[in-house]
Parts: sequence; C-alpha cells; structure tokens
Amino acid sequence: MKFDTFKSNLNSLKTEKLGGLEAQFKLAPGLRKRYDANKIRLSNPKKAAVLALFYPNKNNQTTFLLIERATYKGTHSAQISFPGGKIDKTDVNLQSTALREAYEEVGVIASEIEIVRELTSVFIPPSNFLATPFIGFVNQKPIFKKNYEVEQTIEVLLKDLLNDNSITTKLLTTSYMGKVNTPCFKLNNYIVWGATAMMLSEIKQLFNSSF
Repeated sequence: MKFDTFKSNLNSLKTEKLGGLEAQFKLAPGLRKRYDANKIRLSNPKKAAVLALFYPNKNNQTTFLLIERATYKGTHSAQISFPGGKIDKTDVNLQSTALREAYEEVGVIASEIEIVRELTSVFIPPSNFLATPFIGFVNQKPIFKKNYEVEQTIEVLLKDLLNDNSITTKLLTTSYMGKVNTPCFKLNNYIVWGATAMMLSEIKQLFNSSF
C-alpha cells in the first residue's frame, strides 16, 4: 500500500469500530484466554503503552516498526514487540507514555508523530501489565537510534500484515509456558506472538475494514 493511500484513508481509520477482544483473541495464546475482565481487575495490573508507528519506506510503501528486545533475565527477553513500556510518573497520560518510550527506545521525536487513535488494551498475564496500543505515523522514515533495551529495529510492510498467509501457529516454549501450539504472525521471518500479535490482529482487522 502506498503511503499516500494510507494517509488518504486516515479519517476512516479514526472512526471505524474497533474489533476489540474478538479481534485480539484470534491471535491470543491459550494462557491469555483464561483471564476475564473480573480476573484482570483483581490482578491490579500495571499500566503500560506501546506505539504502532507507520511511515513510508524508500519506495513510498507503507511500513510499520517492530523491535526485537535485547536479551535479559526477564519475561519478555528477545521478544518481538512495539516500542513501549510502563507508565512513568512524569507522563500525563498513556499516549505520553507511548511517545516517550518511542523516543527513548528508538529515537523518534514525539513532536514529529501524529497519533491516529488509541486501540484496545491488552492484558499480559506473565508480567501483569495492561498495555494500551496507539497508532501513529510520521511523514518520513525516521533515523532510528536504538537504546540498550533494543537489539534491532524491524521494518514490516503493511501489505505483509494484511496478507492472511502471514498467520500461522508455532510450538513455543517460554519461561512461563511449556510446549504449546500458539497462533502467531510470521513477518520478515520473525515470529510475532503474544500481546503484540493480539494488537496486530486488531490493527489488521481495522485496516481491512477501513481501506
């Protein structure tokens, strides 16, 4: 999809009804489906926010940014995700959190980003976070400057996300989950699963409904 087409459809993207949990659960691990709204509330999750950043590549094709997190002793070590993190006391709201984290992790200046809309929050049981995604865009490809939390940046074509062949299942083993067949996206040969896949599932449905 050309970036001009993306921008010309932004009004539709802003007003289209979100798919919510129904869209997210198409790519949700079995562990996540065990948590209803009441169980999430009782978990008193920590608040976080992430940014799904869209921009034109050198061929003016609409792309978005994923990152591979650095390897560390923690729940989300080396996973593929959006830039983001937990809310800070200096953040005025979750949108500010998403913008601040994008700057800290990949060097994109907040004033250059136009936020399109907020999406449905995703509960992440292993780390007890409730993460709110925001769609945003910049008019030119940023010069990414990753910090110590980021192993690498990954540029994904929007058309690849919208291709149903990008959805698959994979037998995954993590520190908190044994061998389980898990729905996921395969994008640029990276396996994207868990909370990020749930967010992408809602984004995919939103774009398919809006464009």
